[in-house]
Amino acid sequence: MTAPLTPPHQPPPNDDPWQKGPSGATPWPGPDGSGDEGPGVRAELVQAAVVALLVAVVGVLLGLLWMWLAPHVPLISDGKAVYLKDSEGEQAVGSDGTFALLGLAFGAVSAVAVFLFRRRGGVPLVLALAVGGLLGSLLAWRVGIWLGPSQDVVAAAKHAGKGVTFDAPLKLAAKGALLAWPVAAMIVHLGLTAVFGPRDPEPEWASPYPPAPLPPLGYEDSAPEPDGQKP
Repeated sequence: MTAPLTPPHQPPPNDDPWQKGPSGATPWPGPDGSGDEGPGVRAELVQAAVVALLVAVVGVLLGLLWMWLAPHVPLISDGKAVYLKDSEGEQAVGSDGTFALLGLAFGAVSAVAVFLFRRRGGVPLVLALAVGGLLGSLLAWRVGIWLGPSQDVVAAAKHAGKGVTFDAPLKLAAKGALLAWPVAAMIVHLGLTAVFGPRDPEPEWASPYPPAPLPPLGYEDSAPEPDGQKP
């Protein structure tokens, strides 16, 4: 006769972490039972709002650099009409490219600054970088046009005089360049978080039930024969 190999059924203990509470929801026990250790949702939203505002304000600097570095389109007047001095020039395309390159640089720098300020990732920070970068690009576009050459071409031609070259108004023909800053900021920040960000601890999947006891070893029904006797 051998002992049964299957242990008797053990009822689940009362402190089962997967049991449902009074509201019917199933709680998820954290590493120490305290839940999420990061800042609260309100603190993250406040930080995200501050980041978006600061990034948007930096757009003024982008507008100033764009106005200074972008190639200007030369115009000339004959007293009756205004013409392009160089009809085959690529200054207009260069203006859009300068804005896009500056936007990429500002996006990368803002992402690095935000990552160094707060090394934790999160959706609110990424969205703040995207929104702040887009607002900063719009602000830079308007600042560059406002502080650049006059938008009144007729008045500028009269002021310059007949046969005198003057600059055309600063223009952003490719509006897609406005997305260079937010896209670069999101990509760089996500990359930094993935490479250098803190790692979440691996969850320990401990069984809520106690280990089953080992079954006793089997034994034979017949007793051993005495020494010197044969069966």
